[in-house]
Amino acid sequence: MAKISKLLRPIESLHHARRGDTFARSAWKRPAGNARELENPLRDHFLSNDRGPGIWKWDHYFEIYHRHLAKFRNAKCHVMEIGVYSGGSLGMWRNYFGRKARIYGVDIQADCKVYEQEGVKIFIGDQADRSFWRKVRGEAPKLDVLIDDGGHSTQQQIVTLEEMLPHLSPGGVYVCEDVHGSRNHFLFYIAGLTSELHAADLVEDLQNSERRISSTVNDFQASIHSIHHYPFVTVIEKRDREMSELIASKRGTQWQPFLR
Repeated sequence: MAKISKLLRPIESLHHARRGDTFARSAWKRPAGNARELENPLRDHFLSNDRGPGIWKWDHYFEIYHRHLAKFRNAKCHVMEIGVYSGGSLGMWRNYFGRKARIYGVDIQADCKVYEQEGVKIFIGDQADRSFWRKVRGEAPKLDVLIDDGGHSTQQQIVTLEEMLPHLSPGGVYVCEDVHGSRNHFLFYIAGLTSELHAADLVEDLQNSERRISSTVNDFQASIHSIHHYPFVTVIEKRDREMSELIASKRGTQWQPFLR
């Protein structure tokens, strides 16, 4: 019977995935009116970039960047963007993070080496090549921010994540752009990471006269704080410091009798 139950789990998972997809497609109405546009230094820089090296970004990315990356502004940090293209975003990051930041660009096109300057280092190589990333890790310190705006293929994105997510410092932020399509294979890969983030080994115990439930964290949970999804963007944040367990404590003296 247990074997049958294990065989049915993938079918049940697929059923719930389809159910969620149906709900997302059919149960929502667009909100009335326009959302208030907040001040955003990244968008301001982008809109003022009438001349010079080109920048190509979806407009809604700027709010995502600012939400997750503002904590690194005007601090000593190491920022890498994959996909240099015409060089404009390197200047945008330099302006946003400030003079203390060290910026690294990665591109497969050797011509992009021309954008290297003081405070900006360019690596030329294929992001799907693991040996290339070993070379990068040998030359670049631990990163605080990694933005993947490179080739956008599933293999490129997965190899980059596997090779470079461990190279982020505690508290670091990984951003993968242009994850297009609801059946995107990179999203399925991220779903595996998300599943591991939710893994639980629950233990109920009594400690210091306090009833609680705890779960020892796995290696992934110890390092990864959260995974965020936005239209076309996935963001992964690392923990500032490792943790050994997740705890749900009960406090107070008055409890309903149906659940103690």
